Amino acid sequence: MKITAVRTWVEHFELVRPYTIAFRSVDAVENSIVELRTDGGYIGLGAASPEPHVTGETVEACQAALAEGALAWLIGCDVRELPALCRELGKRMPQVPAARAAVDIALYDLFAQFLGLPLVDILGRAHEKLPTSITIGIKPVEATLTEAEEYLERGFHVLKVKLGHSLEEDLDRLRTLRGKIGSHVKIRVDPNQGYSPAEVVQFVEQTRELDVEFLEQPMDVAKLDELRALPVEVRQRVAADESLLSEENALDLITPPRACGIFNIKLMKSGGVFPALRIAAIAQTAGIALMWGCMDESIISITAALHAALASPATRYLDLDGSLDLARDVVKGGFVLQDGYLSTSNAPGLGVVLLT
Repeated sequence: MKITAVRTWVEHFELVRPYTIAFRSVDAVENSIVELRTDGGYIGLGAASPEPHVTGETVEACQAALAEGALAWLIGCDVRELPALCRELGKRMPQVPAARAAVDIALYDLFAQFLGLPLVDILGRAHEKLPTSITIGIKPVEATLTEAEEYLERGFHVLKVKLGHSLEEDLDRLRTLRGKIGSHVKIRVDPNQGYSPAEVVQFVEQTRELDVEFLEQPMDVAKLDELRALPVEVRQRVAADESLLSEENALDLITPPRACGIFNIKLMKSGGVFPALRIAAIAQTAGIALMWGCMDESIISITAALHAALASPATRYLDLDGSLDLARDVVKGGFVLQDGYLSTSNAPGLGVVLLT
């Protein structure tokens, strides 16, 4: 099954609800879309959402790497040689993980379509469905409560709250939120590198009764040694995000003393399904829990991340809400969202189809 055509283009997506995190505000995003066609009539789709603040990959660099001329080498390649193609992607696109992910995802979509099964069943299904968190950005207490109530009414029961501007304000916000929503809703937080080591310890100590699941990347990635010096009880509740871009990072994070108890894998950081599954294997071997997260992404890449997540026995958490805030998308199908749980469809591959 050989690739006969490559098409790429850029989509500008407005957000339904602009948001603020510790270091910036976002109201729109650009995704690069990849379409691969084969001599068997199959169409594979991929999407890239680069995040320069995390990986250093700019939108311009991503788009340049995905120019149709840059991907001409794929013409004539046999999709059945998937592992070799993914390794070649790593060699050709070492500095543009989102661009690499877009091609990787399209290849996996084609491969699973060829075999006539959902991608997760090709990879080896470990879970049928899992709840996803939905994110509340940094905002005043009342706005936080209003947004939380809306999400609960929509069936979500896991909230991820962005923090990192002021520890005192963050604590007040969380106490008020927990008091409003009760104990049955799960809360996890993401300070986006906004805390000092002392503030991380203080946060954990002062939120014991609030039942916070974990803290996502609470400290600057440059302060890994300081993170390792924190009490083991604190480190166990940390999910590495910006610190985890590659297999090498994963191995470093689990080198004693371990820096975290959770890995947050994102296809846009790792470079797609192929390298993400290698990181997942490291986590499973080391006894590290997995969370699968995302950027602001099309249904295409969110669905790919879900298939990979449901294939890993180490997966405990999902934060795959990145397409829910897009004002529009370019595809239909993909994942199934019901009562806050994400599952895959029974369609072959990713089950995504371009809108006409």
